[in-house]
Amino acid sequence: MSTKVSVFIATSLDGFIARKNGDLDWLNDANATVPEGEDCGYQSFMASVDVLIMGRKTYEKVLSFGEWPYGQTQVIVMSRNPIDFPAELPAWVTHSAETPSALYQRLVKEGAQHLYIDGGMTIQRFLAAGLIDELTLTVIPILLGEGQPLFGPLEKDIQLTPISSRTYDFGFVQLKYAVT
Repeated sequence: MSTKVSVFIATSLDGFIARKNGDLDWLNDANATVPEGEDCGYQSFMASVDVLIMGRKTYEKVLSFGEWPYGQTQVIVMSRNPIDFPAELPAWVTHSAETPSALYQRLVKEGAQHLYIDGGMTIQRFLAAGLIDELTLTVIPILLGEGQPLFGPLEKDIQLTPISSRTYDFGFVQLKYAVT
């Protein structure tokens, strides 16, 4: 693949990205323990991204945060249903009902070099389509017991090759894998 496709996401130790109701209180609590100025590489990662592709549930959660956090980065919200975007959102926030493969091919033709995939179901769909090149998982030291899983059922195994791991003094562990 000429265009890199990456995931950069936090998960509980037992593999959940949110509570069943979508709540991120546990992640907000964990982030409160992070020293001022530390972002676990997120800003550097975002500086390399051309297009952020997220699912509708993730988009709706981000809207609840208040100020739009993605600046000038093009954002595509995947949903089978049309989306009425608030007028205050930048014009480069758009909607797509395309399949992951069709969206990927379109963005490659448009010259995108690095796609960031966010949101559980969207990540699962891109993985199933064989489009993810790299996974960066920041594991938060908490067991939720239940919630929205990062990964779901697979038709076949997906082999990963470790790239790096980093342990932070405040308890987070960041794992980076290439999808092989």
